[in-house]
Amino acid sequence: MQASRARLFKEYKEVQREKTADPDIQLVCDDSNIFKWTALIKGPSETPYEGGVFQLAFSVPEHYPLQPPQVRFLTKIFHPNVHFKTGEICLDILKTAWSPAWTLQSVCRAIIALMAHPEPDSPLNCDSGNLLRSGDVRGYQSMARMYTRLAAMPKKG
Repeated sequence: MQASRARLFKEYKEVQREKTADPDIQLVCDDSNIFKWTALIKGPSETPYEGGVFQLAFSVPEHYPLQPPQVRFLTKIFHPNVHFKTGEICLDILKTAWSPAWTLQSVCRAIIALMAHPEPDSPLNCDSGNLLRSGDVRGYQSMARMYTRLAAMPKKG
C-alpha cells in the first residue's frame, strides 16, 4: 500500500506540473483520498463526441500499479464499449493487458482513443455495437451526437 501511495503521489505531482501540457485531460485527485480520482476529458475532434466534456471516476486499488484502476464514465455516453447505465468501460488495458507502465493520465489518453475508434465486436452497449456492426454508421453517430449534446455539453442560457 505504501508503494501505491508513493506512485500515486508521484503521478499527482506530475499532473500538477503538466496541467497545460495536455489540454484534453484534467485529472483531479480527491482531497481526502489519494485512491479516488476524477478526470474531465474532451471528446476527440471529428467524432460524434467532439465538443463534449466527459467525466470519469477512478477507483485505484491498493496494489496499484500492479493492478489496474477501475474507471467508469460518470457522464452518459452512447458508445459500444461503455455500459450505458453503469459507465463501465471495456478496454483491454483496464483488464488483461494492464501494465504498471500505464499511468492514470495515459489511461485517459487510451479512453479518448477508444472514443475515436470504437470496437463494436466487444460491446457493453449492444444497441451501439449493433448499429456499427450492421454498417449503420450514420445512425450510430446521430445517437452518439445526441447523447453528447444532452449529457456532455454545457447548457446555454
